[in-house]
Amino acid sequence: MADKALVGEKVGMTQVWDDQNRVVPVTVLKVSPCRVVQIKRPESDGYSALQVTYGNKKVRSMTKPEAGHFDKAAVEPGVRLVELRMDDTNGYELGQELGADLFAPGMRIDVTAVSKGKGTAGGMKRHNFKGLPASHGAHRVHRAPGAIGACATPARVFKGTRMAGRMGAAKVTTLNLEIVSADVERELVLVKGSVPGPRGGLVLVRNAIKGRP
Repeated sequence: MADKALVGEKVGMTQVWDDQNRVVPVTVLKVSPCRVVQIKRPESDGYSALQVTYGNKKVRSMTKPEAGHFDKAAVEPGVRLVELRMDDTNGYELGQELGADLFAPGMRIDVTAVSKGKGTAGGMKRHNFKGLPASHGAHRVHRAPGAIGACATPARVFKGTRMAGRMGAAKVTTLNLEIVSADVERELVLVKGSVPGPRGGLVLVRNAIKGRP
């Protein structure tokens, strides 16, 4: 479990140069200040977590329970509520703002997001199958998956057999990404490499929970 976490938005990808004049591909994340709306503790809730919000939302467009939830915490209503599971919530308080200053260059983070949806995809695209021969008698089955099981025994197709189906639009976590830079003024964090999801997608950033320091 993490002890630092933040919600952001994927802006896109670009390139920067490091101190050795090498080109480094980076993903730009917009991390607007997140306001703590609720603090969950093991004694009362069974686990530790922070419920945060970001952005602004008009009260008249909210339901009364939603508006009351923000009023109880004396926090300005935000676009949505996101729960961040934490190791320990001690040191946090209601209304506290969490921003890009949580992270520093060189830190390792885990990024969770919903991957791009690809719709229905075949076996070659979805599972990297080789496909069937392009010639030598193969007739209109070039991208087919091939055999999916035996005949009389076991007389069924095993569960989990890789086939065509819906691809993407799934929760994905990329581990141990390195922070290249953090711009507190512009609320931007540059992460080395790629991050799941489309431009404008919601991302959850937390410090790496395993692997490299």
